[in-house]
Amino acid sequence: MRRTVAGLLTSATGLALLSGCALPDQRQNTTGQGGGSSASAQPSVAPKAPVPSGKALGLDAHVPVQRDVDGDDATAVSQAWAELAYGYDTKYDASPHDAVLRATRWCTKRRAAVERSYRAASGPGDDWNVWARHRAWTTVTVSVELEDDAPRDGKKVAYRNLVVEGEAQGRDGWTGRGPRLNAYLKLVRSAAGQAWRVDDVNVVEAVDPPSPESPSASATGTSTDSSAQ
Repeated sequence: MRRTVAGLLTSATGLALLSGCALPDQRQNTTGQGGGSSASAQPSVAPKAPVPSGKALGLDAHVPVQRDVDGDDATAVSQAWAELAYGYDTKYDASPHDAVLRATRWCTKRRAAVERSYRAASGPGDDWNVWARHRAWTTVTVSVELEDDAPRDGKKVAYRNLVVEGEAQGRDGWTGRGPRLNAYLKLVRSAAGQAWRVDDVNVVEAVDPPSPESPSASATGTSTDSSAQ
């Protein structure tokens, strides 16, 4: 059955989401009885500790360059966001969220504030631990998946379905799988002719074979990525 990207943004919230995927309100699972989710919802447990910040980037940091793109092009803005949000350098980044914060330049003020106030529910995950062991960085290829019945861009709202495929490169020569996921983005702007900005993100991780070093590989034969984002 075909679905629009707008529909996918709604339905994706019921699927597996990456823990560091630039989706703090969904990761916090603050959905109330009304069906909505909000980062400002009252927590049901003690407040979580702030996310540790990574180190200041050094000259040998391998993170994407914050390039300029045509703000009137929703696809270009979406891809620029994803390149930053999933471009990690574990020598400097404490978690995937450091990359997510670098990507907030392409977000609305509301979305950027949500990301800055995010509190992690758990550690960065097994994949991140493998990358960090090799002091690896990730590079991603971002493509747009077209939906046959996707809605046309409106004057103030647009949707994009991105496919992110990443590779990891260790400073010790190791190579492995990087982030692999689908990101469903909602972009908004104040008026026609103004720059598009990312306002909502839902992420569904790809189901790939586990890394040979993943602790879960020998036990279950499957592995779950960590995020963003």
